[in-house]
Amino acid sequence: MAEERGGQRIGNRNGGGAAVGGWRNAGAAVLRVLAVWAVATVTLIVLALLLPDFHLQSADGDSLTRVGLTAALGAGFFGLLNALVWPWLVRALLLVPALALGSLVFLLNGSLMLLALSAVPGRGQAGAGTAVVVAAATSVTSSATSAFLAVRDRGAASRRLRRMAGLRSWGSRRSTPKPRSRAAGMVILQLDGIGLGVLRGAIIGERPVMPTLAGLCAHTHRLTGWRTDWSSQTGASQLGILHGSNEDVPAFRWYEKETGQVLVSNRPSSAAELQRRAQARSGSAGLLAEDGASRGNLFTGGAGQAALVLSVAARRRAGQRSRAGYFAYFSDPAHAARTAGSFVAELVREVGQSLRARLAGVRPRVSRGGLYPLIRAFATVVQRDVVTASVVGDILNGRGVVYADLVAYDEVAHHSGPHSRDTRQVLARLDRCVELITQAVDHAPRPYHLVLLSDHGQSHGPTFAGAFGHGLEELVRIGCGQPVPRMPRREESGAEARGAARVALHRPEEPAEPPPRERDEPGSDTAPVVLASGNLGLVSFPDLPGRADRQAIDGRYPALLRTLAEHQGIGFLLVWDALHGPVVLGAGEAEHRLASGEIKGADPLAPFGPGAAEAVRRTAGFRHCADIMVNSAYDPVAGTVHAFEEQIGCHGGLGGAQSRAFLMSPHALSPPARDGELVGAEALHRVLRRWLDEAATGRPDPAGAPARAAS
Repeated sequence: MAEERGGQRIGNRNGGGAAVGGWRNAGAAVLRVLAVWAVATVTLIVLALLLPDFHLQSADGDSLTRVGLTAALGAGFFGLLNALVWPWLVRALLLVPALALGSLVFLLNGSLMLLALSAVPGRGQAGAGTAVVVAAATSVTSSATSAFLAVRDRGAASRRLRRMAGLRSWGSRRSTPKPRSRAAGMVILQLDGIGLGVLRGAIIGERPVMPTLAGLCAHTHRLTGWRTDWSSQTGASQLGILHGSNEDVPAFRWYEKETGQVLVSNRPSSAAELQRRAQARSGSAGLLAEDGASRGNLFTGGAGQAALVLSVAARRRAGQRSRAGYFAYFSDPAHAARTAGSFVAELVREVGQSLRARLAGVRPRVSRGGLYPLIRAFATVVQRDVVTASVVGDILNGRGVVYADLVAYDEVAHHSGPHSRDTRQVLARLDRCVELITQAVDHAPRPYHLVLLSDHGQSHGPTFAGAFGHGLEELVRIGCGQPVPRMPRREESGAEARGAARVALHRPEEPAEPPPRERDEPGSDTAPVVLASGNLGLVSFPDLPGRADRQAIDGRYPALLRTLAEHQGIGFLLVWDALHGPVVLGAGEAEHRLASGEIKGADPLAPFGPGAAEAVRRTAGFRHCADIMVNSAYDPVAGTVHAFEEQIGCHGGLGGAQSRAFLMSPHALSPPARDGELVGAEALHRVLRRWLDEAATGRPDPAGAPARAAS
């Protein structure tokens, strides 16, 4: 039996096995097949009693024995068709949009059921719609029975995991695990948006919300925190982690004056451009370039196998399409049926939770209508299931390094809050995904280290517009002396799930930010471009060339900087001063000159804790830093911030838990940092590279490596 030691599975396999054991396994396999067949037969009989359009007997009537025989034959033929025909049908539909395939699965599976019933002439009958229901129910009950019987059978459990990942145990050389080095591989699982404090709360107590992670921390793993950059969001963090550089990524979205375009991290074209820039700066393809797989991420990390990755969604190179994606997942009709059922259940759950929050008068609260219930169901069901299955497939194929992102918690926390009952339910389901991945590690052809991390946390609080009755763009226009639009522009939420859902549906990219609007009066100024990234706002002036300094802004809009700095919902501004370089402005003429460290009045950065000045200073040096960077106010006692988007759980700037992410690593690997704390995504990239080297050589560096120093 495999032994767990320091998060790495170590064990020896017996290539042969005793003859008695072989016969016992063969007998158990036959019994499982018979049991699954029996359950499918009973399912057909029950459905024939419940559904008026489904019959298992001839028009003249049949005995119960004949009805049972008809059901058994129908179930047997249906099982054979699913085993032999279904994989070829799915392979023929590779050009169908991924989520459309999930719907088409039901029609195809229903057709196979009609074909199976027709093999029992004169008795099995069903309407087209009824056949879809019968096929889905039979697939689910058969799959559930097989999984139940496989619990104590190591070989059956392995086969179940392979089926879940869309891998076949026979037939195709492409799906057979390649012989790989016995050196340890690494699985890096990103639990998007789960802050260090939230994780600690989920793994403590007698009945932790996340028992699998609690067990890892208790026995094989260490839990440490790391501090994000000022731009505490997935685009900046994941780019730094996977590609070693997040230079010039000031926010989730930003305006570039030289092109007049807005880059948005969760748009495929923007993600591809950011990845290209990062690779050029780092001089490396990425963390996953050596036998790696990237699953559900914004960027590839240089992986040869990339599935559900935004940066290659628009255009793929040959060989980048992975079988462990949507198509491999839906190659089992039972997956489609279970996922569809869970999808509908999540829609109902969201509607119920939203209604309950409204009736209870929960505050703060944001709108949860429109497409949000569908986006939430996609993130918490479809993306979660497919990415998990993809990772299981990579592990069973012995891939060297896998990096995957599960976005479910982040999506729900934006609308329900990071500490709500809604998010606790999501955490529990994510824990089951981690449990499944650890089971796959136990059946892998090589040992693995499992590393878990988050890209940022989340801070809570009422939105800026909800707290003060106006948005940031309206406030900027007031400070500029420009008319305020009657209908404020609603910005698309900065969440990864929305972009991933559009890609899965093969929907075209939404157009980039429209060009700056002109005022109606001739000769007037161009309207400023105001963008939001959680509680971080960016203000750019297209008609002021280059980086507009403080003097130029004051000359054009004398009241603007004071209007912003004195607002009670704004914590500080970052501007460029022609004399002093980057300067942080606060209320009451307060200033923090970052180049010299000189502070006038109360330090505007003091409430944001240690490291704030270093984080802001770094961003101030970015080429595409906005003319004015606006960080919302932060209440250190309540831990609240004000998002400039429609989010009550947000991240993107400074203030509270959003900057405190977690890292859970095996004791078998060297400590993350020798001294101090890990600061910035680029530092985390260096740690992961070191661990990959240790896994390959089997020699950990007990001293670790220095992290970027905190100020």
